[in-house]
Parts: sequence; structure tokens; C-alpha cells
Amino acid sequence: MRPYRRWLSLPGQGSWPRVHAIALLLLLLIGACPASAAPNSVSAASTAHVYLLRGVLNIFSLGLDDIAAQLRAQGIPVTVANFASWSSLADEAALAYKSGRIKTIILVGHSSGATALPDMVARLDQLGAPVKLAIGLDSVFRTKLSGRVGRYVNFYIANGNGEPVARTAQLQGKLENINVQDVPGVGHMSIEKNQIMQRKVISEIDAVVFGRSAPASRIQKPRQPGAAGAARAGIANTAAVRQ
Repeated sequence: MRPYRRWLSLPGQGSWPRVHAIALLLLLLIGACPASAAPNSVSAASTAHVYLLRGVLNIFSLGLDDIAAQLRAQGIPVTVANFASWSSLADEAALAYKSGRIKTIILVGHSSGATALPDMVARLDQLGAPVKLAIGLDSVFRTKLSGRVGRYVNFYIANGNGEPVARTAQLQGKLENINVQDVPGVGHMSIEKNQIMQRKVISEIDAVVFGRSAPASRIQKPRQPGAAGAARAGIANTAAVRQ
């Protein structure tokens, strides 16, 4: 028997190199698993694009900048613009979608930016670029939703000036109107700055881009009929954002 074969086969001291070799091989195999998954996440993020629309005056929707920064930190491309740019942004997104540079279009709007979202969804549908996710933050005007959208989430403050979004017969997709008036510290001028709401928005986006699960919203209904239920009849079906 050759010396190196005797060294590998002998018990005691000779068995340790084999154990170390096997352990090293296992570590290399385990370490390779996350590395193989990483490119998929990077690819999913790089081919998505989030358009964030501010309200009438850009100085009142600065919370969207915080959301944009957190999304960029995850490698997700974003565009932050005033709501008045929604039409040109839709044209830009459609061209990128048709070229293959963008595969997932996501929209977020605050105040007048939220009011513009249904128009942007319809425009993108006409251009052959469906929206995967749209999130409205307290639109103060009544709007109607049509066209193709994977999911449209309208967060509104029912005891303020917020309005639910109406469904049309032309809508192809899921629409959710969620009353967030019970979220601590939420208001029309702070809804996009509120950390609870920011986490909710980002988790919804992450669920689409990375396939992560987003916290489900729970519908709240009056426990018993009566005076208390009648007083809340206008907002019987409300939802609270789970932290």
C-alpha cells in the first residue's frame, strides 16, 4: 500500500483529514445555495419599476422620498414625480415594458397622486403595459377604476376627506378599499410619512417583486347591531393595517 493511501485509511490520526475534507465539502455546498438564489432576486428587482406620484405641491408628499430610498436600498428602480406627470410617465413605462427593460410596473400615489392612479392604470392598459400593483394613499376625490391591474389597494381615511375607489365593469383585476383611520398618527398630510403605512406599502411591493408574503388586512365589522352599529353604518366594512 502506498504511504498516502495508508494515511487515508488508518484509524485515529489518519481519519481526521477525511472528516475535515467532508466537512469542508458540505460547507461549500451549503454556502452555494444562497449564492444561487441571489441572482434571481437581483433580476426580479432590476426588472421592476416603481413610480411614486406626489400630490399638488411636492413639499407635502415627502414621505414618498423615504419609501423610494428604502426601495432603492433593495435594488428596486424607482421614479418620484409630481402627479401632473402621470401621462408622460405612463408612456415612458409602456415603452420600457415593450422593450423588456421593465417586466413589473408598480404605482404608488399620495393625495392628488392617488387620484391620478386610476387614469394612469387605464392609460398603461391602453398602451399594452398592465400594472402589477397600484397603491393609493388617501385620494380626496372620487375616482373610478378600469383597465388591467393585478391588484389595486386604496388606503383612505374615512373620517377625513379620503374616498374609496369605485369599480367599473371594465376593470380586470382586484380592488381593495382599506380604511386606515385607526392607524395611530395617520392623517391626510402624514399618511405617506407614517412608519406603519410605509412598512405596509413596502411589504406590498416586496410581495410582488420578491414573492414575499404581505401582511393581510383584516375587515372589521360591528360586533352587535344597535346604536353603535348604526352610528358606524357608513364605514361598516373597514380594515385596519396589521403592524
